[in-house]
Amino acid sequence: MSSIIADLHIHSKYSRAVSLKMDLTEIGRCASQKGIHLVSTGDWTHPLWFLSIQNELKEVNEGIYELKKTHPDQKHKVRYMLTTELSSIYTQGGKTRRIHNVIFSPSIKTALKIITQLKKHGINLSSDGRPILGMSSKNLLELVLGIDPNCLLIPAHIWTPWFSLFGSKSGFDSIEECFGKENAKYIYGIETGLSSDPIMNWQIKELETRSILSSSDAHSGQKLGREATVFISNSNLKGQMSNLQIKSQMSNYSYTDIVNAIKQKPDGKLKIGYTIEFFPEEGKYHWTGHRTCNIKYSPKQEKEKGVICPVCKQPLTVGVESRVADLSNKLLEKTDLLYAKNSVGLTFVEDQDKKRRPFVSIIPLLEVLSQLHNGSPTKAMRAYEEITDTIGTEFDILLKIPIDVIEKKGGLELAKAIEKIRNRSVYVDPGYDGVFGVVKLGKDEKPEITPALF
Repeated sequence: MSSIIADLHIHSKYSRAVSLKMDLTEIGRCASQKGIHLVSTGDWTHPLWFLSIQNELKEVNEGIYELKKTHPDQKHKVRYMLTTELSSIYTQGGKTRRIHNVIFSPSIKTALKIITQLKKHGINLSSDGRPILGMSSKNLLELVLGIDPNCLLIPAHIWTPWFSLFGSKSGFDSIEECFGKENAKYIYGIETGLSSDPIMNWQIKELETRSILSSSDAHSGQKLGREATVFISNSNLKGQMSNLQIKSQMSNYSYTDIVNAIKQKPDGKLKIGYTIEFFPEEGKYHWTGHRTCNIKYSPKQEKEKGVICPVCKQPLTVGVESRVADLSNKLLEKTDLLYAKNSVGLTFVEDQDKKRRPFVSIIPLLEVLSQLHNGSPTKAMRAYEEITDTIGTEFDILLKIPIDVIEKKGGLELAKAIEKIRNRSVYVDPGYDGVFGVVKLGKDEKPEITPALF
């Protein structure tokens, strides 16, 4: 294994609007089918889910777990790490704030201490896998670091209008405003969310030195890995190690190794290699709008027409792209970016100065197959099961296997679709106000429309 594909923010069957199939075994089976090596447990503050974690997982390295008994269809070993999302709803600065944060715990012991303290604050942890806290993000950060300084807090999907750090409806304008000047240094990274990509986040001054992470926030097995973070061997140490040692560390990593990569420790074993992203236009809050009245504005239209719905006269939900522009210290131009293809035609995007980690953009394989089978979910799922059995994992197909091999084993239509995704030559009708954007891969569709990518 030369890299670790990680999905570090998901949910269990104990969270609202989550598939009842989302138990640890199903998560492991689906993660292996996707090609994910490390996955979040999700929801460890919920008492029944925490009991499942204790009973069904075994620690194989410090802070890294595996199933004691795997599903017979699991294709490779999948490891788990203790991360969970918490929802803070509170008043600060005369405004109601709704912020979602992901907490990383180094051990079951530490997780239990956090659970105990949350209970002492009167929080009902049985109500939902993602419980609501009447506690500020600042106080939550201080609580978990006070219990164990090896914990990590990552602001979740930071641009979502209603529930995030920079959200237009209930967020803040800066990390310092949210967590306090003295605590901002403990925010080592952020999660992009589906409606933004790294380019958009590179435009924010506070994020210039922080890691950018991507995760699926999956509510079902099918949604695992729709975004992910890829960890690789730290090149700073590569000259000091043999290939055998590098291979060994990629399979024997610990919680600390993952966290040190996020903290960008120069002497850490691992570092973030790249992230795997949605096309952000497909995210359901990318543009400004009002779904009830079928109103959708691009940032340019929003500036011309304002943020009041012309139909019902209520405020529109300001989209992520507009919100990013409002907080940007610099709007990146095309000349600020590099687009480079690897040997299988996969396009990596990075900044011209190569100061940030690159990314690739994907369309989930099941969505691709749905389009190739005229929207039939049954046919798409049947094809998905067949090709992941015969060709490779989902990420192998989307990112690694040569196009001619995909054509030979999966057909010309599939090969052409994957080639378009790798070339970034897709059309996306942007999402808005809770409505997902629509990706189109047909040969007669318009060329790629990605406002963040010019």
